[in-house]
Amino acid sequence: MNINYPIVLNGSQNNNLAELRPDKRWPARRVILLLFLIFHSQFLINSVQAQEYTRRPPDLDRLTQELFAEIQSDEVPFEDLYETLLQYYQTPINLNTATREELRGLLLLNENQITTLLRHREANGDLLSVYELQSMEGYDLRTINRILPFVSVLTSNANASRGSLWQRIAREDNNALYLRYERVLQQRQGYTPPTIYQGQPTTRYLGSADKMLIRYRVSHTKDFSVGFSLEKDAGEQLIWNPGNGQLGADYVSAHLLVQERGRLKSLALGDYQLQFGQGLLLSSGFGVGKGAETITTLRRSSVGIRAYSSLLENTFFRGGALTYQVAPRVQATAFVSHKNVDANLQQSLDSLAQFDEFTSGLLYTGFHRTASELANRHQLAETVGGGNTTYTSASGNLAIGATGVFTHYGTAILKRPESYNKFEFSGKENLALSLNYSYVWRNLLLFGETARTTGGGLGTVNGLLASLSTNVDAALLVRHYAPNFHTLYGNAFSENTRNINEAGVYIGLKVRPVARWEISAYYDQFRFPWLRYRASAPTDGHDALVRLAYSPTKTSLLYVQLRQRLKPRDLPADDSNRAIPLPGEQLRQSLLLYYNTALTPQLDLRTRLQASRLRNDLGRPWRSGYVLSQDVGYQINRALKLTARYALFDADDYDTRQYVFEQDVLLAVSVPALYGQGTRIYGLAEIRLNRALTLWLRYAETRYRHQDVVGSGLESIQGSLRSEVKAQLRVKF
Repeated sequence: MNINYPIVLNGSQNNNLAELRPDKRWPARRVILLLFLIFHSQFLINSVQAQEYTRRPPDLDRLTQELFAEIQSDEVPFEDLYETLLQYYQTPINLNTATREELRGLLLLNENQITTLLRHREANGDLLSVYELQSMEGYDLRTINRILPFVSVLTSNANASRGSLWQRIAREDNNALYLRYERVLQQRQGYTPPTIYQGQPTTRYLGSADKMLIRYRVSHTKDFSVGFSLEKDAGEQLIWNPGNGQLGADYVSAHLLVQERGRLKSLALGDYQLQFGQGLLLSSGFGVGKGAETITTLRRSSVGIRAYSSLLENTFFRGGALTYQVAPRVQATAFVSHKNVDANLQQSLDSLAQFDEFTSGLLYTGFHRTASELANRHQLAETVGGGNTTYTSASGNLAIGATGVFTHYGTAILKRPESYNKFEFSGKENLALSLNYSYVWRNLLLFGETARTTGGGLGTVNGLLASLSTNVDAALLVRHYAPNFHTLYGNAFSENTRNINEAGVYIGLKVRPVARWEISAYYDQFRFPWLRYRASAPTDGHDALVRLAYSPTKTSLLYVQLRQRLKPRDLPADDSNRAIPLPGEQLRQSLLLYYNTALTPQLDLRTRLQASRLRNDLGRPWRSGYVLSQDVGYQINRALKLTARYALFDADDYDTRQYVFEQDVLLAVSVPALYGQGTRIYGLAEIRLNRALTLWLRYAETRYRHQDVVGSGLESIQGSLRSEVKAQLRVKF
């Protein structure tokens, strides 16, 4: 079933959850909707699954602008974000069967909207079209347009009538192979012939400058997923040495996921991810945290087992996991994982040391290009096991879960003897236990998770989301992670990149004063009770944001955003007028102006001005950076779409660098760091050769002013230009 335009059945947009009650209005609406669909019966010739072909692809650029406050770091897990959103696009959530947790996992619906949908289903049965959402209070056109690429409306037994699992895999339309190639056109230092220095050849990359990827995946919603990925990074070799775990490409990943087989809810073999509670112990990596979406992205959802097909080489488990329905309201998950991870092993020089061999930590780059990087490849054996048990009430409003994770390393981890490492994890084993909960009461959502790890370290995160009125949403979150709290696969809400040595309070607000206008804001006060890297004393800081957004039409968006972030760090002795480095109040202020409009159905324009300034301490001079970019997208016809950008940037130094998201080939992410002075341009062509073949071609270049060398070390280029090409072919089966 496919409806190509919205059905407006009720202009009211009142979404007060306390007033949502099944009443006599719903049957009348259903009759109207049924009559409408019968009258337009020409759209009903195909099955509901036909909706899969007409869903427009997600506008990931616009979603990025809405979900993230601004990009200030290369540590944001964009790969996981895109992988998850594209997984939802390729295997959309069925609105007729989705649970509360699955709907939360979208990050695009607030708790009122989720409750409204669930009550509507309970009172009126399955939805007939995704546009039936407009008959529900709280769903405006903006919300519906945001979720359209990621949801579907299917019958609840859509998988049961399609034959055996292998037959369904063979007949699945969401079945594609991706072939990708990319390369930097200029010669980098790492690819020049080695020279002799102090009697030894200088370090060089061992492989070619080509980066190549082969990825295959076939999947269906709540049914199955099968896939594999092979990747060779630039500088890596193609080596066939099965005994050493090298199978041609440097990175090899594969998975099989089966779901909803009676009481067996999920079974994963190969590579997979896990997420329970608020992600304090187990998080899939898909967590937006603080962003311009100040409410819905604050909480995490217990999505359980997820297939892993990303290219990040360190955020997954490898082995097996299953979820089983042990009772009508109780599900249990068990998992085991074993893989070798990168680490630099060292021999102890002290004969009385506890460990003869140790490593100072895991290496997460995933690069194996030089002799030293290859020597560290897969040197540390990691075994992880555990599980989760979750109880969900009949209404779905209450969920309580318990999680346990045990980690064992083949070689001990011993951090360097620095003061800030005093409470860091050391040894071979870590046991972590947690309890999590979520409870919906009227227009409130309470959620949280508390955990204890080996050594007695405690971590807790607790939050509240509330709809104060029909147009006002608020959020409160409190967290505390002790300096000796060690969660190795956790990624709960935090200011730091890890959940350790932090306490804080977050307050968020979203107001829709009139139609088309939205004000969102947050204030986050945080404290670090112990020393950190580049902070030689306990410190505290804050992060605040306010955004004013206006949507003149459903195809345009205008917003202005201000952000201030104070996060102390050590200043150089000569910069702080002190004999030794001590923390100073590093203050960053930023401005973001963004405008997106579709002048015609074919022509799309996007303008962005992003600027920030940074001061290391009170009284010190400001340093600044900005980027101004103009994007143009043009859909020439169904077979050809062109996208291009021209950007100017000027940043005083690396600390004032600007990160700006760029459109890329499908499943790829591009967020370059721009600093110095220059221009950045790119062009992207998407060419549909036929129904089975789609080709993407991309060219990008950064041209610097007043520079004779681009980059540093083995990545340095002689000259002022760095350009790269990328091509990707998708073959749909």
